[in-house]
Amino acid sequence: MDFGGDGPEDRDWRVPISELEARRERLSEALLGLDVECVIIEDPVELYWLTGGRQNGMLVIGAKDSEVETTHWVRKSLSRAKWESGGSDSPNVVSSQPRSSDMEEALRKIGVSEMPGMLCNTLPASRRDFLSTRLSGFSDPVRDVSGLIHGLRETKSDWEISMMEESGRINERMFRGILEEGGSGMSELEIASIAEKVSRIDGFGGRIRMRRWPMDCDRAVVVSGRSGGIPSFFDSAVGGSGSSPTSPLGAGHRKIRDGEPVLVDLVHVHRGYVSDCTRMFSSGAMSKEWAQRLEDMAQISDLVVSKLGAGGSCSEAWYEGKSLSAELGYDHHLMGMPPHQARFLGHSVGLELDESPVVAGGFDRPMHTGCTMAIEPKVVFGDGAIGIEDTWVATKDGLKCLTGGTGLPPHMEW
Repeated sequence: MDFGGDGPEDRDWRVPISELEARRERLSEALLGLDVECVIIEDPVELYWLTGGRQNGMLVIGAKDSEVETTHWVRKSLSRAKWESGGSDSPNVVSSQPRSSDMEEALRKIGVSEMPGMLCNTLPASRRDFLSTRLSGFSDPVRDVSGLIHGLRETKSDWEISMMEESGRINERMFRGILEEGGSGMSELEIASIAEKVSRIDGFGGRIRMRRWPMDCDRAVVVSGRSGGIPSFFDSAVGGSGSSPTSPLGAGHRKIRDGEPVLVDLVHVHRGYVSDCTRMFSSGAMSKEWAQRLEDMAQISDLVVSKLGAGGSCSEAWYEGKSLSAELGYDHHLMGMPPHQARFLGHSVGLELDESPVVAGGFDRPMHTGCTMAIEPKVVFGDGAIGIEDTWVATKDGLKCLTGGTGLPPHMEW
């Protein structure tokens, strides 16, 4: 079945087959190095990364030089899964998923002789236990390959980086829209709706994927004045009141007042790929105190970017950024206020908002080429929050900005 283009103006927004083939080859080689015969993948994010879609089913990939035939089994929708993975040019077999009672036999028919590895960090324990029971004829235990696959995804291809660059351009247009249409007297939610309209028109599908359970995210955090000091469940510097107790994060009903700092943190997702950016707004001028705080956060951001761009480790960037923050007088305000302070200054992004590595203690490794990171120093006080954030990619020549960067002012006035 031909579903036609799924992008704007009937453009083909499927993942290129060359991308799918390259990713599977990398995974097969990595499985060989880990001495794992094959892996079963059911996680929607990993399915999209490896098959070009996220239909209900599973992908079986064998290690390089194994006898396992890579196979994509689908429960629903088979016809769409075939099209999304390249149609007649799909790099693997795409067929109906066997009944669970027949799963072990079906796996043996495609060459599997050992218990497949699984993504135990993201797979519900009940599902893992169910599969283990159904595959009990394989006597060896399930091996967790979550770290392996997440590690492979840390390195983005040129095509993936191009998707994030486009995401960043759309993200910048969201801020420009807020500057043109926002202002005093509007609620935080009204401000968020301006960005939402731009993002939706340009293809945002409504979902922001997060790896860490039970995190979920509002794609537009807009906090004005004292809203910036309201904590939330979310592991980040800024919470905000949210629209209600069931959505206690981000933009709420508070209206913009003259002179107050308005922090706007926007996420856009383009064809699966995240861009994350923060800028400050105000109706009229902010006070000199708030302006100085923003200048200080920009200084910390420059330090972190420079350290990572020169090959420093993520933990070194964290400790140096934290030390500078303390020198500037923000020890009890960096990334929140006690006891709600987040202990990081940046987080990797890609198909998920919370990928690794992180600019935090314990991540004693650098951003290697192809790694993409949102760097976001912020300070929080009872009467507001302020900060700056851009998304970056590591290249052989240092970090390159994928969002607004210097082209998007850190502070804009209505």
